[in-house]
Amino acid sequence: MMADSRCKLWYDPVPLDVGRIPARKVFAEHFRMTISSSTTKEGSTLRKILFAVALFVLAVPGGLLAQTVKNLKNPAPDGVIVPYLLTDGRVLGQGGNGNDFWTLTPDINGSYLNGTWKQVASLPSGYDPYAQAAAVLADGRVLQIGGEYNFGNFDLTNLCAVYDPAANTWAKLAAPDGWDYIGDSPSTVLPDGTFLLGQKITKKMALLDPKTLTWTAMGSKGKADFNAEEGWTLMPDGTVLTYDVKKAPNAEKYLPNKQKWVNASNTIVDLHQPYEGGGCLDYGGPKLYCPPGEVGPGILRPDGTVFATGAVPTGSNTAHTAVYHPGKNPADPGSWTVGPDFPSGDAAGDDFAALLTNGRVLVEGNSGRLYEFDGTKLSSGPFGGGSLLVLPTGEVLIGGEQLYTSTGTYKPGWAPKILTFPASVTRGTTYTITGKRFNGLSQAAAFGDEFETATNYPLVRITNVASGHVFYAKTHGHSSMGVATGNLKVSTNFDVPAGMETGASTLEVVANGIPSPSVSITVN
Repeated sequence: MMADSRCKLWYDPVPLDVGRIPARKVFAEHFRMTISSSTTKEGSTLRKILFAVALFVLAVPGGLLAQTVKNLKNPAPDGVIVPYLLTDGRVLGQGGNGNDFWTLTPDINGSYLNGTWKQVASLPSGYDPYAQAAAVLADGRVLQIGGEYNFGNFDLTNLCAVYDPAANTWAKLAAPDGWDYIGDSPSTVLPDGTFLLGQKITKKMALLDPKTLTWTAMGSKGKADFNAEEGWTLMPDGTVLTYDVKKAPNAEKYLPNKQKWVNASNTIVDLHQPYEGGGCLDYGGPKLYCPPGEVGPGILRPDGTVFATGAVPTGSNTAHTAVYHPGKNPADPGSWTVGPDFPSGDAAGDDFAALLTNGRVLVEGNSGRLYEFDGTKLSSGPFGGGSLLVLPTGEVLIGGEQLYTSTGTYKPGWAPKILTFPASVTRGTTYTITGKRFNGLSQAAAFGDEFETATNYPLVRITNVASGHVFYAKTHGHSSMGVATGNLKVSTNFDVPAGMETGASTLEVVANGIPSPSVSITVN
């Protein structure tokens, strides 16, 4: 559950807590809060919070920020609530007004730091979501599903839409049959390219076929609790891991081929923060919604473990983390070990995380502080604040305003490998390329129960040898949307840009910011 930072009044039923407010968002233009004239208790509290956060920001050493964080030359005009990596190398960002969208295009040298934003088509009339489910499909289209809020109203909307980047159009998409409410629901794209969605207020699940845009009900036998506030992590074996909120510290895995949930042991430490707002909430449905609390994001790491982060448990000032170790077989429960704690007073409940190209997990604390987990330690970094997205350059886009760069690099065995490719290509033509590890080793992004921004799909980057200019060829028709596909031979199609430069060039396949060794081609 998230407070909609775009509204002029803070209307999230969750009590105000400085730990719930990413500090950078407080200062972003799209936060759009009018509190100076408020006489409400909430307005008074928020003014105190803003003052405290301002002191926190001023206390951050400027030199530390300069080492790893750079401001974009052209920040997003309307801020970015949540970004998506398009398969043509652009970033699609939901603007601060909610139904407006923008694209960030890197400059001719491939720099996102010097890139430019352009407004694109807005969502269909009547749909202005916040805290929605989402995905980039294998054909390059983008889904927006439901939302905890619509036009600032806590109504768990069931409105949905799909974006076609080539046509620059949004189209309405029907909700699953009988789903009058969706809200901020967990979701993931499965290895076969279908989109799996869990209904927030029940245990129900549905599967979207991207080809026909039709939904099919899926079984959810064995689910320990309802789907509310849970995040889903796609595993290499095609199962989906979640650590429960209502039933914390229980964890479970979904087996899509058997349409059932199985036990995944328990997280040992408590990763959830119970709802402290008091009572249940009216969203307009037949029953009240009783929030179970919050957890933090979970990220699959290159070694096959999942780093799971937490909010602050009841009666504690310390948020915990845990590491999941999968079993040999999909139905095996696996095991958990205790990870490092966050510094006292900080947590990751309902916040962003991303997998860096060096294999570390970047986690944003509720304070706005960025942390890196290296498999053992959780190290404090600079202040950021805002959504996180791994770019094809390996940098991480923060809130549409900044780029984060870490130290170190990837291991050669993590990189995509090209097997077959066209040695000569013609502008405006589509080709097929095959290889291994085109989907990366992880979805590389997580938030929790909403704001899904996975990047486990291949991009094709072509660089002209003479000029050094960089062009991204739109990819589509990926043979797999899995993760850590190993030695499986996979493929994708790419469209050579009609306006790109001709001549000798190099081509790379990029997944989660990690490029393959380049191959030589000629562009005609």
